[in-house]
This record gives sequence, C-alpha cells and structure tokens, in this order.
Amino acid sequence: MSEASSKKGFKRVMRSLDMTLFTVCAILVIDTIAPSAAIGPSTISWWIITLLLFFIPYGLITAELGTTYPEQGGLYVWINRAFGGRWAARTTWLYWINVALWMPAVYILFAGMFAQLFAPDLGLWAQILIGIVMTWITVAIGCVTLETSKWVPNIGAIFKAVIMVVLGVAGFVYASRNGIANDLSFSAILPKWDAGLFFLPVIVYNFMGFELMSGAGEELKEPGKTIPRAIILSGILIAVFYLLGTVGMLVALPLDDLGLVDGIIDTFLILFGEGGLGGAFVVVLGIMALYSFFANMVTWTMGANKTAAEAAGDGELPKVFGKLHPVNKTPVNAFLITGIVSTIVIILYGFMAGTAEDLFWALFAFSSMVFLLPYLVMFPAYLKLRDKDKDIERPYRLKGPRWFLALLVVICELFIVQAVVFFVWVPGEPVDWAFAAPVLIGVVLTLVVGEFLIKPAQK
Repeated sequence: MSEASSKKGFKRVMRSLDMTLFTVCAILVIDTIAPSAAIGPSTISWWIITLLLFFIPYGLITAELGTTYPEQGGLYVWINRAFGGRWAARTTWLYWINVALWMPAVYILFAGMFAQLFAPDLGLWAQILIGIVMTWITVAIGCVTLETSKWVPNIGAIFKAVIMVVLGVAGFVYASRNGIANDLSFSAILPKWDAGLFFLPVIVYNFMGFELMSGAGEELKEPGKTIPRAIILSGILIAVFYLLGTVGMLVALPLDDLGLVDGIIDTFLILFGEGGLGGAFVVVLGIMALYSFFANMVTWTMGANKTAAEAAGDGELPKVFGKLHPVNKTPVNAFLITGIVSTIVIILYGFMAGTAEDLFWALFAFSSMVFLLPYLVMFPAYLKLRDKDKDIERPYRLKGPRWFLALLVVICELFIVQAVVFFVWVPGEPVDWAFAAPVLIGVVLTLVVGEFLIKPAQK
C-alpha cells in the first residue's frame, strides 16, 4: 500500500488538520445549542458531567478503534469484526438512515433562520422548499472528490468556532453592562431533576461524532498517528466552544425567550442590536450560522454514506448503496438515496407540523433516537475486540485494567440509554403521547424497514 493511496484505490487526502476541522465541524453543532441552553442554568453542570463521564471516554475508545482498524467503513468494520455481518448491517443502516432523517430538521432550522434574517413573513411551505433545495445541494457536494469537498467542513469548523467565541465573549460583555438574564449562581447551575431534562439528551447528542472520520479510514494520512491527535485536539476545542456558546446564550437571553429555532439570532440581536453596524454584524454571523448548518450536513452525509457503501460492498446492505463514482470514488447512489429520503420526509412532516419549531423538534427527536441506537452496539464491540484481537498492534491504546475499561463502556452505554429514553419521557412528568407516539412509531418502522433491507442483501 502506498502512502498516497490505499489498497482499494482511495487517495489519502485527509491530513491531521483536515481531520481535526472535520471532527470539530461534525460534533460542534450550532443548530442544537439553543435546545441545550433551554435546560436552564443547570445545563452548565450537565455539560461538565457529560464531558467528564462520557465525552472523554468515548473519544479515547474511538481513537483506539480507529487506529487499530483503519479500514474504510469505520463503525461498520468494528461491529462486523466484533459481532458479525448482521449486527454490522443493522447498525450501519441506522447510522445511515438517521442522516437522511436528520437532514430535514437541520434544513427546516436553516430555512427558519433564513426567514428570520431576510424574510420574516416566509410561510412554512416556502421554508420546506428551501430545505429541499439545500438537501440536493448537499447531495451534489457529496458526489465530488473528498479532496475538494473537505473544504466545506473545514470552513464550517472555523465559522462554528467564531460563532461560539462571539456568543461567549459578547455575552459576558453584555452582562457586565446590562446584568445577567438568568440566575447563574452556584446553586442555580447545580444539576436539577426537573422538566428541563427533556433537553438533556441534546447534550449527549451534541458530543457524538468522533467515529465519523473513520468512515473514510483509507483516505486518512497516517491514521495511527493522526486520529488520536485529531480526537484530542478537536475534543478540547469542542468542549470549550460548547461551554462558551451555552453560557453566552444564558447570560444574554431570558430562558422564557429562548426559542429552539430563533434562539441564536435572538441572542445576536440582543448582544449587538438590530440596526446600524450591530445589525450588519448580526446578519454576517447569521450567514455564518446558515453555512455551518450546511457544512454539518455535508460532513455527516460524507461519513455515513461512505460507511453504508462499505457495508453494501461486503453484501451486508443492498448493492445499490455501494456504487461509487468511477473517478471521484464517492458513494453516489448512497447520496442520491439520502436526498430522496430527506425530501420525502420533509414534505410528510410539513403536513404534520404547524410551525417550523414543531417540525424541527419532532424531526430532531425521531432522527436522534435512531442515530443513538448504533452506539449501544459500538461500545460493547470495543470490549469484544479487546478480547478477540489481543495480539493486534494498537498504535493508540486506552490504558487501564479490563474492569476499568468495562466500567467506561457501561457508563457510556448508560448515557446513550438515558438520551434515548429522555427524548420521549422525562422522569416525574407524564408522557406526552401526542408527541411520543409518532416518534416511537417512526423508530419502530425504521427498524423494521432495516430488517427487510438486510435480509435480501445477505442472501
């Protein structure tokens, strides 16, 4: 295998800086910063708890898996080696389909923010049309070479960092002049077991994505060295940026005024004003936020579609997913199917939701539950591979006795389970079946469809 290309003919075009920016772009999610802040002041302690008990162990586990098994396909390769093709196919299906289900939520948020900035009277169906157009632009970008398309997430990571820093710094400056919008005393930021936990899964969700770059494992330069470096550096940056952005929003915007769709722009307007130079700065930041939503979808569709194509190439998913562009080596069919599914879902949900905010949260909860399920298999796969492949060289190895590694896996599993459950139910609160039932039915149908797709693929 040459340094310039892999044994399957993929060009190794992703350097350490590319991987760091790619990971920052994937995990640093601007579109869910408002829902996480909606927990209230206690979100600060929940961020820190999740960071220490989940984010760090998850990152280190993924670094070991990515460096030990650097083949194209990432999560699919790991689970296939640990538990066999059927479980690998199931998890890859869920990993892939969640992106097609999540894309409508992101682009409804995109359209809602676009309307807030440029067309306040834009109707729901006009916003849905914008979402469909953005879906197919994303598909088109995904079909070009990774060497070219990687610049979309690279720039997106920089824009996201700027937005988070501005939110944090400007929030503190604003508070020094006008007072703090919410109580951020020590007692207020302590963890609370209340209705705000409805948004707690968003924090776990916001920390997911370390494994995404391994979907393009054979397009990474020196993965044994660069994957751990990229994970550690991006992890530090992501944690800092999330805390800065969340605190900035809580400092500037009263909790009751924090909308899931409008929260970011509302915060910018409070911090900088609506007219003159401040208003122009808000528009610039808003455009950067819009671009970051687009870059986020490009990043996730890249990783998920490459993973699905690898599974299809092995016969674990239908062959249609595995067709690559003859020159660019990109999973063209997987991207096209993503676009079709996203378009159908966004139109269907347009008939079911009254506002962009309703549409965003319903789509987000549904796709997020589907998205989190594969991790319930990935973490045990890590332990299984530690036992199964004891003699394989591990360029990066998480240190500690077997019981300690098992404890980390159990803790990570518990975080995923609570996130899945809390998306539809908060302890101490009655279940809102009008919301929960459609979401749960959608998840079950997604699982059933996956089983039908896997069976013929494996015959």
